[in-house]
Amino acid sequence: MAKKPHGRPGDGPDRDDAGRDGTGAEPTAPESTGPAGAAPDADGAGSGSDADNDPFAPLSPDAEAAGESDEDSPLTAEDLAFLADPSAGAIPAPADPASEHLADLKRVSAEYANYRRRTEATRQVEKDRAFGDVVKQLLPVLDDLDRAEKHGDLAEGGPLTSIAQKLRAIVERFGVVGYGVAGEPFDPERHEAIFQKSNTDVTAPTVADVVEKGYQVGDVTLRVAKVVVDTPAD
Repeated sequence: MAKKPHGRPGDGPDRDDAGRDGTGAEPTAPESTGPAGAAPDADGAGSGSDADNDPFAPLSPDAEAAGESDEDSPLTAEDLAFLADPSAGAIPAPADPASEHLADLKRVSAEYANYRRRTEATRQVEKDRAFGDVVKQLLPVLDDLDRAEKHGDLAEGGPLTSIAQKLRAIVERFGVVGYGVAGEPFDPERHEAIFQKSNTDVTAPTVADVVEKGYQVGDVTLRVAKVVVDTPAD
């Protein structure tokens, strides 16, 4: 068998045509190194620092400044107010629950008292008005009794005297009050002037005579008095 010529000294072990050396081992690819002799990473790229490859690593001050410059973050009116007066944004101290409940109780009690007074006043007015509608039907009878008394038909011991007294007592018992007498000042809210005449003895309009008495129940006027009025002379 012919022997292969020996190579130059230092050329390494002899290799056959397949690239195997004399030991029969398969040839291996030489390891490549990155910059400055760094070993390649798993993806085959050159390796850098761990902070460059970690997405959760904190940004450097330069990167944060660059990010802030790209975002538009104007201050709102609330921010400016807080900067002008920091105490304006302070959270107030919580109030005492007992004091709040006591204040609420007092307010509700006052509102209920006012409501009760208004309701009672309204109820009384409605009651007087309803009763007055019934009493109005009796006013012509009372007018006839007044005219009979002026003509002397209700003299003491007469046949109609006791009837007139009983009827007047009944209407007064229910709060019906008659008004209108000669000599009292004229009040347009309570009197209706059916005639007026000048009189040098008066300095203000005065009731000279009562044609029909006025009647009222509580604060409800059933009918104003019809009167003759004396006015001051010019």
